[in-house]
Amino acid sequence: DWSSDVCSSDLIAPHLVLVLMARSLTIATVNVNGLRAALTNGMAGWWAERQPDVVTMQEVRAPDELVAPLVGEISGSANGWHVVHDECRAKGRAGVAVASKAKRAPIVASRSSLDGAFDATGRWIEADLDTSDGHGLTVVSTYVHTGDADDATRMAEKLAFLDAIRVRMAELRGAGRHVVVTGDFNVGHRELDIKNWKGNRGKAGFLPEERAFFDALLADGWVDVQRTLAGDVEGPYSWWSWRGKAFDVDSGWRIDYHLASPELAATARDAMVDRAPSYAERWSDHAPVVVTYRV
Repeated sequence: DWSSDVCSSDLIAPHLVLVLMARSLTIATVNVNGLRAALTNGMAGWWAERQPDVVTMQEVRAPDELVAPLVGEISGSANGWHVVHDECRAKGRAGVAVASKAKRAPIVASRSSLDGAFDATGRWIEADLDTSDGHGLTVVSTYVHTGDADDATRMAEKLAFLDAIRVRMAELRGAGRHVVVTGDFNVGHRELDIKNWKGNRGKAGFLPEERAFFDALLADGWVDVQRTLAGDVEGPYSWWSWRGKAFDVDSGWRIDYHLASPELAATARDAMVDRAPSYAERWSDHAPVVVTYRV
């Protein structure tokens, strides 16, 4: 069986009665490292066991016309899922998607534009769902590239993308809907988020200006759901290098996030990392981060 690193808390929603009346919605986010490769390597087994309601994916690396059929094959239900996808103009690169159960949480609208400059980069997709509490929910899948501390141009582009994300998140929250922005941010916010944080000081993914992005979001009122539920513990990590013994000794990074509006975060009941039982059973170098909300 797939193991789960579980963290839970008694986060109490301010509108407890509404929360108790709401449905549970399980949202998983994962960098699939190529959707076709993930299918070949066993993603369907995880999907069948986890039974998610919504899956957000990064580094899909597939043409738009193949993404929905691939999701159908992985999920075992060709017509059971609504899928929206932002394809990268560079063939075989990036790509983000949101898949949602058609009967349980149909996608009623979607958008992929982020500040114009990042259109067709395969790095941002929004999906609107209806919720039982009437507020509605916007689920975002985003992929932030790694960057390179020795390449000023690449780092400037990464930081500009993070700035555009913060602006868009404020706009989404201002619309009055529940919002959760999920995905691979390629940034460890705190020392607890990287096993070898000392060895990564000065490197992309742990630069002060990257970490400041998360400081700013939390100051804006956004909630890092997994960290809030887990507390001040190492990890739980969601990415491990393919090289060496990183996975076996759990020397990883926590770079995959659920960043939720506070009203939505207050309904989160648990957060889990679905870490593969062994190196040989991994279908990506990332593991899904799964949160159950009551909306």
